[in-house]
Amino acid sequence: MRTVVVYHSQTGFTRRYAEWIADAAGGDCFTLQEARKRDLSGYDAIVYGGWACAGQISKIGWFEEQIPAWNGKRLAAFCVGASPADDPEGQVFLDKTVQDLAAANVQVFYCPGGLNYEAMSLRYRLMMKAFLAGLRAKKDRTPQEEVMAAMLGSSYDISDRRYIEPVLAFLSETQKDQEEDC
Repeated sequence: MRTVVVYHSQTGFTRRYAEWIADAAGGDCFTLQEARKRDLSGYDAIVYGGWACAGQISKIGWFEEQIPAWNGKRLAAFCVGASPADDPEGQVFLDKTVQDLAAANVQVFYCPGGLNYEAMSLRYRLMMKAFLAGLRAKKDRTPQEEVMAAMLGSSYDISDRRYIEPVLAFLSETQKDQEEDC
């Protein structure tokens, strides 16, 4: 099964996950810019990765536009965010995102990454700092908000290869299905 992983990364966490998935699946890995210049129709499985941005997966629109042309292919998307894997807010975000993609038979996964303020563009660094200031100024913060305020105070990395296992399991199910059809 030919697999390709396409990604959009700002600070490196999504790139790291995309490379891990492509390497483990024996597939190719392209940035979104590179993928836009290529014909991906020869791949059996196409995986898109982006980071959590304003309630959606960054640049997911490109992937969604391609879905009709990829009929019959195994499609997956993964989102990399700053929240730990067990954060309920992350699941709320993912559930909202999954609704649109699930209707198009796309399996969606979440991979915790972290924050790298040094690699962020000035715009996003300022947005994060403003969000953090608002969170810190909030009276009667919940325990979850306390943890979030502590985490967002500086750069951190919670990425781990184990979070690609569900993606790889999904891709290997595809491989098994194809072998059984032969």
